[in-house]
Amino acid sequence: MQSIILRGVVIACGLAGLLFVWYLIRRIMREDAGSPEMTEIANAIRSGANAFLTREYRVLSLFTLAMFVALVLFVEPRPIAGIVYVVGTLTSALAGYVGMAVATRANVRTAGAARRDWAAGLTVAFSAGAVMGFSVVSLGLLGLALVTFIFNDPYVTLSFAFGASAVALFLRVGGGIFTKSADVGADLVGKVEQNIPEDDPRNAAVIADNVGDNVGDIAGMGSDLYESYVSAVAAAMVLGTATLGPEQGVKVPLLLAGIGLIVSIVGVLIVRPKTVEDQFEKQITGAQRAMNSGVYVSNALMIAASFVVIRLYVGDMSIFWALIAGLVAGFLISVATEYYTSADHRPAQMIARASQSGPAITIIEGMSTGMMSTVLPIMLVMLATVIAYALGGLFGIALAAMGMLINLGMLLSMDCYGPIADNAAGIAEMAGLGAEVRSRCEALDAVGNTTAALGKGFSVASAGLAALAWIATYFEVTGIPGADLRNVAVIAGVLTGGMLPFVFSSLAIRGVSRGSFDVVNEVRRQFAEIDGLLDGRAKPDYVACVDIATSRALRSMILPGVIVIVVPLLLGFSLGPKAVTGLLVGSLLTGFLLAVMMANSGGAWDNAKKYIEAGKLGGKGSDAHKAAVIGDTVGDPFKDTAGPSLNILIKLVGKIAVIFGPVFVALIVI
Repeated sequence: MQSIILRGVVIACGLAGLLFVWYLIRRIMREDAGSPEMTEIANAIRSGANAFLTREYRVLSLFTLAMFVALVLFVEPRPIAGIVYVVGTLTSALAGYVGMAVATRANVRTAGAARRDWAAGLTVAFSAGAVMGFSVVSLGLLGLALVTFIFNDPYVTLSFAFGASAVALFLRVGGGIFTKSADVGADLVGKVEQNIPEDDPRNAAVIADNVGDNVGDIAGMGSDLYESYVSAVAAAMVLGTATLGPEQGVKVPLLLAGIGLIVSIVGVLIVRPKTVEDQFEKQITGAQRAMNSGVYVSNALMIAASFVVIRLYVGDMSIFWALIAGLVAGFLISVATEYYTSADHRPAQMIARASQSGPAITIIEGMSTGMMSTVLPIMLVMLATVIAYALGGLFGIALAAMGMLINLGMLLSMDCYGPIADNAAGIAEMAGLGAEVRSRCEALDAVGNTTAALGKGFSVASAGLAALAWIATYFEVTGIPGADLRNVAVIAGVLTGGMLPFVFSSLAIRGVSRGSFDVVNEVRRQFAEIDGLLDGRAKPDYVACVDIATSRALRSMILPGVIVIVVPLLLGFSLGPKAVTGLLVGSLLTGFLLAVMMANSGGAWDNAKKYIEAGKLGGKGSDAHKAAVIGDTVGDPFKDTAGPSLNILIKLVGKIAVIFGPVFVALIVI
């Protein structure tokens, strides 16, 4: 009876999250969509985003079919593993679609609300971000709970998490290549060559750039953290079953996840921005203060609730402290990320000053900043891992990963707020809403840059701990005691794993390079051939740039995705399960470091540019600004394509290893 009640509580938490999503959508859609010019721009952004996502899902469906067949043929229990994999892909794809569909309707409503009041604009954008946040955690929790309860086997959740990873990989890589091809192309021709403002309607790539914010930073980020979330909970259930037994091992992670969803709802409701004067700095401070209040309240409630759950259902409070180690590490990594990327702190300001000496010094300073920024995240993840293992063994590591993601609904709401505010600022510029409204939207966008940087730092950190949890799970399912470096197969695996993130990043960045080249040429062609475009008498062909960026992204995402899937399988089938342990260690080490370095250097370059655009060091149009724009374009594929995609790589190789690990072992035995 108690077990049935607990199952009902978990399901109820997931349904409460979906009801909250419905409430937020209704509140957003009641807002005015604005003038005909605003709705025309918003419709163009929405149709471009839908077209990209539809074409990407077609490619993903072919991959899903192939993996379904492979799982049915090779992985036990058959065909359940294949079915659950498909359920994982469908729920992840649904979360991404819902979040993006609402975001592309909320951007114009954010701009419309900003005409009335700055605080109203923030409320709309944050509510839309929360739709993505709670779509992710609600569908993730419900999916995990239902497949576990129906099949009465926590191990089937591994296939569910694998399905989520496949969607995340293609949305992150494809969306990242799309958004940065458009962004770099728009900036290089618009800002550097033509010296026109960002989001200027004369630039043919501006609609594609705004589309990219949605497919990369909404659908892509949402699928990334959906995958992290279900990965951490699934790993905790598998390792919890081995540590606490089948009933407690499943019950505790699901209850903690359900409570995390509820306290995140409370955190979002706490965010109530107060109207302030139309002063840029005060608006930024007010927005940050409102969002931080939600984070602090939800964290405090989660600590108290997890203490009660673990005390009642486990008794051993050591695993509570393992959970808290992950939660604290995630918070501190976000603080470190803000320091290295925010325009308010020395690293980004030093890059801005370096821009006075030209783009070469700008790039050198940014690379140096990114490399140095790896120290604190690595130390914090190391400490969290050591503490968690000392307190709870391998299960403790999984709980630490859960602790970092336990308030994901609140954190993802803040992250997805950023691209919605960015789109609103673009619509305000293109629709000519005036300097006052544009300033309000720029203040919202400035806060969004900080929350987006924090989100990227958080996603990298959570990926590192989740990948460690999957390595622990691999040891559990294969019975391998550890990675012995005296074994030549392990050494081969470490070297292969260390190489994999570099090859993957190269392919992703090359996709952006070639996509940007195509977009730049198209924008140049339109400025040269469309009579009256530069002086505003004619309109550019926005659809052409959207189509170019889409085609390049879809072509360029295939090979990186295939490599991530194929390499672990080739290594496992040729050199055996011990080689795969080396692969997991090597890919985690280089992948985590590369992801942090690229995300933070890219964020610092971006905010160094914005520091100058705020009127410092000559302001917009100065030589320092042009150098900073070039630094920002170098950082774009770092922070929005390759860096975030590496989060998925280091977890996905772990999932493939765990799912196919018993097959590798069986082949060696035979």
